[in-house]
Amino acid sequence: MNRLLPLLAAVSISALSAGLAHAEDITIKLSTLAERSAPARITNIEGAAEIMNQQFAAAGVDKHIVIDVNNSTVQGWDDLALETLKAMAVGQGPDIYVLPHEWIGEFAEDGYALPMDDKIAASPWVYGDILPVLWDAAKATDGKIYGVPQDAEIRMFFYNKDMLRAIGKDEAFIEGLPAKVEAGEFTLDDLTALSKEVVDAGVAPYGMLHRPNVGIDYLMVFQSYGVKFMDENTGKLVFPKAEMTKALGWYERNAKEGVTPVDNTAMSWDAIKEAFKTENAFIFHQGVWAVAWQLGEGSGATWPTDKDGYFNKIGWIPAPAAEKGGKPANLSHPLLYTVNAKSENADIAADLVALASLPYFNNEHAVTSYHTAISNAQTAMPKYKDNWVLSAASPMMAHAQFVPNHTQFGSYNKVLFSGLQAVETGRMTAEEAVEFIADELDLQFGDDVEIRETAVN
Repeated sequence: MNRLLPLLAAVSISALSAGLAHAEDITIKLSTLAERSAPARITNIEGAAEIMNQQFAAAGVDKHIVIDVNNSTVQGWDDLALETLKAMAVGQGPDIYVLPHEWIGEFAEDGYALPMDDKIAASPWVYGDILPVLWDAAKATDGKIYGVPQDAEIRMFFYNKDMLRAIGKDEAFIEGLPAKVEAGEFTLDDLTALSKEVVDAGVAPYGMLHRPNVGIDYLMVFQSYGVKFMDENTGKLVFPKAEMTKALGWYERNAKEGVTPVDNTAMSWDAIKEAFKTENAFIFHQGVWAVAWQLGEGSGATWPTDKDGYFNKIGWIPAPAAEKGGKPANLSHPLLYTVNAKSENADIAADLVALASLPYFNNEHAVTSYHTAISNAQTAMPKYKDNWVLSAASPMMAHAQFVPNHTQFGSYNKVLFSGLQAVETGRMTAEEAVEFIADELDLQFGDDVEIRETAVN
């Protein structure tokens, strides 16, 4: 890490000002979710502190940064955000905290998130190379940036190429499918038809599986149909009925045609993973981290672990366009390093975040947790390039969209999922489900969600 020191001469100027001549520990509190697969969210900040401590020593400044970690064991990221809000409200919040991006507006509005635009502009040596699309996830409705992307990920449809060979598709079709999706020549309905071919031929009992519970993977299908979840001008959540009807209609058709099982949402995660791994399902859609359980032995089957072998068997595509000539859609759900605006050490905390966002540090996180790069430089570094999974996933960020930066979207999404579940099980038609969802949203949120006939009105 010493090789980074020449880059950092401008860092922590505020910390090197007058009054630092006596010995003193500077405690920086860091809060994140305890995840065994992602220790670098903590160790990267600790590594950044080590660099700053070296700077202090080199400058003859008798200061030492100590990182005090709250590795929270709450159930999930939303619970962590609520836990952090409560701590902030009583003046006991952390100096740096990891936040799911959709919460950034709430923390900004309450004055707990430091505006980062000036910090970003002053530190092009790190922030100038961050993927521009990721900054969109860190903005509140005032257009300002309040966090720094800590990681990124991408969602996709995984499809089994061997099953296409089994139904007589040639290699030109099989290997050319991603390009057709990118060009808008292969639509969601085409994907349904292809899946039905596989099922009707008896190659696999399931054509297409998706997550069994509330999440965001399926939202990329809604976005392909033109669904907008939030009005960027007003910051209000919206529910566009026409586009929602089309999207739910696709899931309804998949179930009626035997492509997706009517009990998909009643299946366990283990059953879904095993079905895809044991080649009882043609398509599974989730995210890049799913490759970790697809490789090698596990979930009831053995698959290739090398790039050529894996991609000879499995292909990736974003959600195809809803209509010919349209654009595919994809989703990313970045987490953010956020600085407490009320921290007396906010400047030092911001400097630590900058250092921890350098390609070296972020790659330590990315390659161990199957997250995609936040910067272009990362993708050129050997450690990232040698990870063929991440190298192959990074280009898919070109179509990345995000869930709304709105704290009520999680509750909104639960209602949306109940409608999806209703059409797959046959309890409702797509039209009935849309009316049901609209009524539920109105009941739960009132004027906080705007019910629209279409996304454009």
